[in-house]
Amino acid sequence: MAVLTPQAITRAGLAPAFSAAAGGGDQFLPDADTWIVVRNAGGSPITATVTTFNTDRLGNTVADNAISVPATTGERWIGPFPATEYADPTDGLADIAYSGVTSVTVGVFKVTKP
Repeated sequence: MAVLTPQAITRAGLAPAFSAAAGGGDQFLPDADTWIVVRNAGGSPITATVTTFNTDRLGNTVADNAISVPATTGERWIGPFPATEYADPTDGLADIAYSGVTSVTVGVFKVTKP
């Protein structure tokens, strides 16, 4: 499981970098300005799931965020991920699991505020 570093999206622009999705999943520091992008170049669709560890501000259970990423040229922008719902209480990180990782890449992006 790799901890992915958010890449800052600024007015100056960003040349995004993507990492191979880890078989055991990946982690990132969640917040309300952070998004993930999952790309699937494999021959079958996959599901990327971000685990919800906490309840919403009203105490309601929040379902895990499971997103289907189509095969071949599939790409999904997913988020944001407020820490209040997605941060694991043990380490403060959000967890991403993948139903398959062959030809799957992922990037984490954070919108910076001027």
